[in-house]
Amino acid sequence: MVDKITADELKEKVDRDEDFVLFDNRSPEDYENWHIAAAENMDYSATDEELRGDFDAVRDELDEDTEIITICAVGNASQAFGEWLEERDYENVSSVDGGMEAWSRVYDVVPIATRDDDIEIIQLQRRSKGCLGYVVGCRRTGEAAIIDPSRHTQQFLETARDRGFNVTAIFETHIHADHLMSGGKRLRDELDVPYYLGSEIETRDPQFEYDPVDPNDTVDIGEVTIKGIHTPGHTTGSTSWLVEDEAVMTGDTLFVESVGRTELQFEGGDAEEASAVLYETLQKLMAEPDTVAVLPGHFNVTDDGEYVGVTPGMPMQSPIGHIRTHNEMIQMDKAEYVQAAFDTIPEKPPNYEEVIATNEGKRELESEEEADELELGPNRCAATEESVVGDD
Repeated sequence: MVDKITADELKEKVDRDEDFVLFDNRSPEDYENWHIAAAENMDYSATDEELRGDFDAVRDELDEDTEIITICAVGNASQAFGEWLEERDYENVSSVDGGMEAWSRVYDVVPIATRDDDIEIIQLQRRSKGCLGYVVGCRRTGEAAIIDPSRHTQQFLETARDRGFNVTAIFETHIHADHLMSGGKRLRDELDVPYYLGSEIETRDPQFEYDPVDPNDTVDIGEVTIKGIHTPGHTTGSTSWLVEDEAVMTGDTLFVESVGRTELQFEGGDAEEASAVLYETLQKLMAEPDTVAVLPGHFNVTDDGEYVGVTPGMPMQSPIGHIRTHNEMIQMDKAEYVQAAFDTIPEKPPNYEEVIATNEGKRELESEEEADELELGPNRCAATEESVVGDD
């Protein structure tokens, strides 16, 4: 029987740079669409008990005691391929329990340094998709808010509770296009707490209940003040959340390594017009003090599982002052910016239309299995595939 390891154990092996071979047993098409950087494709059908990949091409690289880890979509094909390997006398084989679906639920929990000891900010990094969410806590009162939670709500609640916080509010930056917002709505109902979105979200005609926050209005979490800043462009209803003078959660408006894209909500000339609006929004954010940390909604992970300009498990942030002087696009004039925003635009996120409709409350999910399927793959909410932050 092939041993099983968890996706978190695989993450630890990757982080420790251990010596192992990782075989991805999904189809070549699924592998090309999205895979872990360390993985080699070795297509195996659990249904037909058939090896379709070219094992002979890698056989010479393997010894009987080579550590081999297998992974597939949900764990069936990888388990079967592991047994195939054991039948051929490979002795150190394990399969990732739950496959890539389990990998999509792996998080890094990373403290963000603050100048005010009474404010605690924790960044939750969803490693496979590059999605970022936050816990913002007031140490004086023990109250906390969750900003941009994923549907894996237990990760966020455990993070808050492990640090002694009671969650009293949920915030969203915008209607997301790459991950489902069901987690925030579920937390609202389970905890009976306010669910805050910027009031401009009404432009998206959301079919769910929320607590609107007008531009420049504030919400207190204990003794910590969170201010809503209307930051349109990526979407009409985007709102960034400014935590005192410590940090601003920018959602998909501004990233550490890039800027937001516009054509997930808009098309054609409307997308170009929205890009001009986003340029003005970015200039408004650049007016914040140099020391305010930009805490975005995503980091850039490619289809090949490579991380662009960031290291998972490390804080993904950048001070306003650094971005203002190093981000090439922000230093452009408006016309240059609008042109550059469409020069190297990446593919749209997988299933983005269904994800948006679901998040707007205009489409019902049939099951958790469908939710897993909709969210598989990396986010693609940045305007460029590569970093646009200049070298130091």
